[in-house]
Amino acid sequence: MAPSRRQINGRSPLVNPQRQITAFFGKSTASSSPSPSPAPSLSDKKTPKSNPKSNSPSPSPLSNKKTPKSNPKSNSPSPSPSPPLSNKKIPKSNPISDPPARAPSPGPATPSPIQSKFKKPLLVIGQTTPSPPKSAEITYGDEVVGKQVRVFWPLDKKWYDGSVASYDKGECKHVVEYDDGQEEALNLGKEKIEWVVGEKSGVRFKRLRRGTSASRRVVTDDDDDVEMGNAEEEKENQSDCDDSSDEDWEKNVGTEVCESEEDDVELDDETEIMDEEELVEEKDEEPPKINRVSKTDSRKRKTSEVAKSGSEKKSRIDKDTTLKGFKASVVEPAKRIEEADRVIKAMDDNILDGDALARFGARESEKFCFLGVDRRDAKRRRPTDENYDPRTLYLPPDFVKRLTGGQRQWWEFKSKHMDKVVFFKMGKFYELFEMDAHVGAKELDLQYMKGEQPHCGFPEKNFSVNIEKLVIKGYRVLVVEQTETPDQLERRRKEKGSKDKVVKREICAVVTRGTLTDGEMLLTNPEASYLMALTEGGESLTDQEAEHDFGVCLVDVATKKIILGQFKDDQDCSALSCLLSEIRPVEIIKPANVLSSATERTIVRYTRNPLVNNLVPLSEFWDAEKTIHEVGIFYKRISCQPSSAYCGDGSLNNESGSSVLPKMLSELATGDKNCSLALSALGGAIYYLRQAFLDESLLRFAKFESLPYCDFSNFTEKQHMVLDAAALENLEIFENSRNGGFSGTLYAQLNQCVTASGKRLLKTWLARPLYNLELIKERQDAVAILRGENLPYSLEFRKALSRLPDMERLIARIFSSIEASGRNGDKVVLYEDVAKKQLQEFISTLRGCETMVDACSSLRVILKHEKSRRLLHLLTPGQSLPDISSSIKYFKDAFDWVEAHSSGRVVPHEGADEEYDFTCKTVKELESSLTKHLKEQRKLLGDASINYVTVGKDEYLLEVPESLSGHVPQDYELCSSKKGVCRYWSPTIKELLKELSQARTEKESALKSISQRLVGRFCEHQEKWRQLVSVTAELDVLISLAFASDSYEGVRCRPVISGSTSDDVPRLSATGLGHPVLRGDSLGRGSFVPNDVKVGGSTQASFILLTGPNMGGKSTLLRQVCLAVILAQIGADVPAETFELSPVDRIFVRMGAKDHIMAGQSTFLTELSETAVMLSSATRNSLVVLDELGRGTATSDGQAIAESVLEHFINKVQCRGMFSTHYHRLSMDYKTNPKVSLCHMACQVGEGSSGVEEVTFLYRLTPGACPKSYGVNVARLAGLPDYVLQRAMIKSQEFESLYGKNHRKSDHKMAEMMKQIIGSVSSDSDKDSLSELHSMANTFLQL
Repeated sequence: MAPSRRQINGRSPLVNPQRQITAFFGKSTASSSPSPSPAPSLSDKKTPKSNPKSNSPSPSPLSNKKTPKSNPKSNSPSPSPSPPLSNKKIPKSNPISDPPARAPSPGPATPSPIQSKFKKPLLVIGQTTPSPPKSAEITYGDEVVGKQVRVFWPLDKKWYDGSVASYDKGECKHVVEYDDGQEEALNLGKEKIEWVVGEKSGVRFKRLRRGTSASRRVVTDDDDDVEMGNAEEEKENQSDCDDSSDEDWEKNVGTEVCESEEDDVELDDETEIMDEEELVEEKDEEPPKINRVSKTDSRKRKTSEVAKSGSEKKSRIDKDTTLKGFKASVVEPAKRIEEADRVIKAMDDNILDGDALARFGARESEKFCFLGVDRRDAKRRRPTDENYDPRTLYLPPDFVKRLTGGQRQWWEFKSKHMDKVVFFKMGKFYELFEMDAHVGAKELDLQYMKGEQPHCGFPEKNFSVNIEKLVIKGYRVLVVEQTETPDQLERRRKEKGSKDKVVKREICAVVTRGTLTDGEMLLTNPEASYLMALTEGGESLTDQEAEHDFGVCLVDVATKKIILGQFKDDQDCSALSCLLSEIRPVEIIKPANVLSSATERTIVRYTRNPLVNNLVPLSEFWDAEKTIHEVGIFYKRISCQPSSAYCGDGSLNNESGSSVLPKMLSELATGDKNCSLALSALGGAIYYLRQAFLDESLLRFAKFESLPYCDFSNFTEKQHMVLDAAALENLEIFENSRNGGFSGTLYAQLNQCVTASGKRLLKTWLARPLYNLELIKERQDAVAILRGENLPYSLEFRKALSRLPDMERLIARIFSSIEASGRNGDKVVLYEDVAKKQLQEFISTLRGCETMVDACSSLRVILKHEKSRRLLHLLTPGQSLPDISSSIKYFKDAFDWVEAHSSGRVVPHEGADEEYDFTCKTVKELESSLTKHLKEQRKLLGDASINYVTVGKDEYLLEVPESLSGHVPQDYELCSSKKGVCRYWSPTIKELLKELSQARTEKESALKSISQRLVGRFCEHQEKWRQLVSVTAELDVLISLAFASDSYEGVRCRPVISGSTSDDVPRLSATGLGHPVLRGDSLGRGSFVPNDVKVGGSTQASFILLTGPNMGGKSTLLRQVCLAVILAQIGADVPAETFELSPVDRIFVRMGAKDHIMAGQSTFLTELSETAVMLSSATRNSLVVLDELGRGTATSDGQAIAESVLEHFINKVQCRGMFSTHYHRLSMDYKTNPKVSLCHMACQVGEGSSGVEEVTFLYRLTPGACPKSYGVNVARLAGLPDYVLQRAMIKSQEFESLYGKNHRKSDHKMAEMMKQIIGSVSSDSDKDSLSELHSMANTFLQL
């Protein structure tokens, strides 16, 4: 009697929840992941032969499996058996021997290389001859070992394939190893067998699960029955289809949904539906095999007529035998954990710890030994090889041969992208396997699926959020999408004879910090994420003392901005460091082994842990010639497209008829100046973006700009002030020195912008303040008008814009949506309503553009009473402000925005779309023809009651009274009838219905594509939309500057900027100068003390030599002067009573003590390196600020260097500057120099406790030099013990007595003596000797 079937509650197995993706890469065994509940059975497995004497434990029976034979003499305890199952093989019983116990072992998801078996599809040659009857028994010996055999199981009425593994001469039995991995000791002479001819190979036949009518089967070892049963139980509420189980995801952490595929055979409807194709979890000790299944009767039974042999499956662990030439070893748990730790630590980004190491470490150490010390790249190069590529991995052939189709597909992607986390699409879910699962669990808080294989995932709707989280944390993500549905796979297999059992998948995106274009955080974070391609040429590659030649390409993928530049740089890479400090690229692309060591050190020093990509020169990082060729091919192709929305950076250069490059690229390619490095950098960026499927959408809508100060800049005169890396850092323009954040920076003080594009523009203005006098005055006029009596209009403008998203990025995203590439590709299978999401973004963009136009229109009213050339240019339609009212009106009239946003479907109004209007017109004409035909029929049959009716799907049925049926023409088709009426289709109706059906289909098709046509129409005016965003951003920044001055403490003023001629002396004069960032309430010391500062001009010294006590405010004064200059030259107000300035071309700042150990620079070397840049680059119009130069070395050396540097600036450069120092000797030396003004920060000194001086800081800039620095007072404030302070005071007095007063007294006496000598010999007749003596004396006095 057949065993009872497992209860399925009346539900067909075909709609039973499918097996999850844990089965995709294999299942978990009971030994590694114990299940808390008994395992339910699976159908269609081999049934064990019964043995009435057996007391052995009854295995957890699983369907679709051979059931182990029972032994009547077994005395092992029997646990509660699981319910008997149908469709199993009944193994032969053995009344004598006990079945050998199989040691539990973990069942890894991916096979180990040492477990490979080579097996090929079995081929039956000719007419196979069944074995002779038992009466004519044939004996077999060692000669059949290794041969392929088929064994017939009578109860199952099926043949099962296997091979003869060994021969036991003592018992005269052969061990047959079936294709599902099970073994059985048989007397082949007594069995019904067939011999099969064929070579062995690693190919295995596996069952596909799928389609809505196909079911799946799993072939596992008997030890794994319980776990697989648990796996099924966990997935009890999952459905078979790819798109039906999103709602179950949150409920079942260990379950997922994946796509369907048809099997080669029709499996019985009692088999469980499983995921993808049959991906078997092999045992470490015993690799499983798959048995062929007949198309009928999936139940497997084998008669036990003889019932002599018990289950004699041999445990390879017991014998420690060799697996087809590979030794299956057992590793002790402690050793396995130790080995796991060693191997996992060798893996790049996946170091396990804690529970993950305990759970997965041992398995990964055994299975992934090729990831450890023996790791090689795809070309089999070891890490010690100079050309080793860590991005790729060599997979041993024996490992690959043991992989199932799905495993092989995943490893093919992963082995080529080991530096990336793979998001592997399966149905509605993105799955992370193996080492990537650890990243998902750690960084995304995803839960591991049950089983011993690392595996986790998330639904499609969470893609943007999760990919953004990983990318922001510095990971690279490879997105592998399905490009084929299970139905398409089935059709391909039937139509083309394909043997693929896995749906096609393709790489559709490579997402990094520099290529991220999607995500909520991206739209809310205004910071630009630049990808920087950098190359170098010239003599600097071989000569470290030579100047550097750089080519740079900056790409902001989110806004499609491309900035190109090529420039020469000094030995210290000052210009490059300035650029890096300003933009802080999140990702850098460079040619491998090309950049000089100085350049590499600069990148390390002035960036914030960007991703670095080394491309192969020429083949990946293109040269200028190949770049122009590749870019030209693209632009030529899109220029030939009739529907192309391309207009490049404004126009195509077609003067000669051959060039289709954007204007800027054409000029670089054909210009007189050598721009090869800049074009090469562009080539490296394009190649890299091509791997991320972003190159075409970027180039089609790219906005090209040139880098300021580059060699091919068109500016004939300087337009901007230069702030180098040291100035940006020391003045804390963008980043504070505490934690690198915005708090306390000048940018944070001025940033009151309400738009994201405005915030980015403000950063640009601060990094490059204006130098041109007229441009500064224009901006000052605009800022002044936007406050005061016009404040309400400015407030209204800000209120309108504050509700907008990041319009610059949103518009760029709309441009990208018309490109069918990457995840937008036509073949990509997505279950989320992407079209609706894109339509909603498009409508949001239209609304945002309408809001910006209205806001600018409302602000235009201020021009009636005020005159500002810049505002007039910004707010006048047709000038900076594009005239796009007609475009906005077109889209408003085209369709209902509200309805389309809610429904996700555009129904265009009449006149909005010609194609849709034409189809609508055709439908109406056909319907009118049908109405006209009805009137004709009424007239023909003489009855006005005849009408059209619709019955089911049949419409336009001519309903005629039954009494008139005799008058109906013979060619009319009777479709249906009821009492009293008959319904006909006339030939004319049938013809019109055919045309109507086609017209309706065309109408629906036009309706589906209307959104893309509308987006295409929007993209035709891309320059106008961008210009609108640019104007809005500038107005936002101007209003922000107007409002920011209200937060200053104290008074504010509009700076007076005066031009200087070659004869004029540059000047800086400030009265009551405050600090733009620091406030008294934040300092906790009352109000901030303003100061008067005067430097340069015809009546003032060009340099201030500043002394004063420690903590007296010297550094603060230096910073506030620099910040005030920057404010003045960006057009903002300054916190001062008056402020007059000659434009500054560059600010040099040497301030603070810091080192750059990573760049090999000590504190003192860093200090002098910055000073060297000043000495070589400062001009007459520069502002130089030096704070305590020379303090990093001995007093004598430091003072000597400080004095020499000061002398250079005063006498040779003759620029404006401020020099703070604690070398009081300098004050004495420059006391009488008219080019230097001696000043100090005032303080009051009183007698403190224990004889220690107590200093009160007044923070007031006062003429004259300070006699001391009062460092012991700072020691007191720091809390040094009294006995230390007292000792310090005594030593200080001794030093002053020895090096200060005595030296000054002796110097005074010597000077008096020299005067007497000069006077006494002034009347001497020896004129030559007297002149010489006089000269020597004067020289001595000057020392």
